[in-house]
Amino acid sequence: MREEENKRSSQSSSVKRFFKKRWVFPAIYIASAAIILTGVLWYQSFSSNTNKYSYNATDLSGKKNNAPAVEVNKSIENFKMPVANAADAVVKTKFYDFQGKAADQESALVFYNNTYVPNTGIDITVKNGDSFDVTASLSGTVTRVDEDATLGNVIEIEHDKGIVTQYQSVKDIKVKVGDQVDQGQVIAKAGQSLLNEKAGTHVHFEIRKDGIAVNPANYFEKSLSTLQQENISNDSQESSKTPTNDDSTNSNDNSNS
Repeated sequence: MREEENKRSSQSSSVKRFFKKRWVFPAIYIASAAIILTGVLWYQSFSSNTNKYSYNATDLSGKKNNAPAVEVNKSIENFKMPVANAADAVVKTKFYDFQGKAADQESALVFYNNTYVPNTGIDITVKNGDSFDVTASLSGTVTRVDEDATLGNVIEIEHDKGIVTQYQSVKDIKVKVGDQVDQGQVIAKAGQSLLNEKAGTHVHFEIRKDGIAVNPANYFEKSLSTLQQENISNDSQESSKTPTNDDSTNSNDNSNS
């Protein structure tokens, strides 16, 4: 009996001495924390179910996702001069602004068929007076390609509902209705027109919103969204009218009478 009691007493003393050592409790604490942390991480990994998310719901390569991306790009693009090298461009005739100064308005009148008419866009030439490549001011869809002796042929590109750019006095047209064009893409060559013979070889460039011509110079280096947000007044509706062959016939009839 004494021998067993001595053994127990010796074991108890050894345990007490063990726990009295400084490193014992920190070691126990660290080991316990590691065990708890491991258990938490294992539980989280086990309980997360990746199958509950459907990654097949959106087809990233499908056509439906390409269309919105194009619309976003259109809004981000800024209107550019419709020439390959803007540094060589010269504005021969400016846009007629009904709220502009008298001197500016006078210089923006086009003399056609013995009548002065307001210029509904800007007429662009190059310094040497030669023909040059006419480029798309903004990406969009070609909605009109017309041969017109008075206007010198017409290309119209739609960029958003109600917003178009128009290119007159062009030749060697390289696009057709329905074509998708990129900004800066060559669409024709600069030519001449009966409407503004004084301008020589040029391109007549217009920006229109809901059929109303706006001053292109006010929107160069500005995004499509800027024009989308503009409230275009109907007061400028008269300036959006462009002479046609019918107009010239009527004018001749009136002058003869």
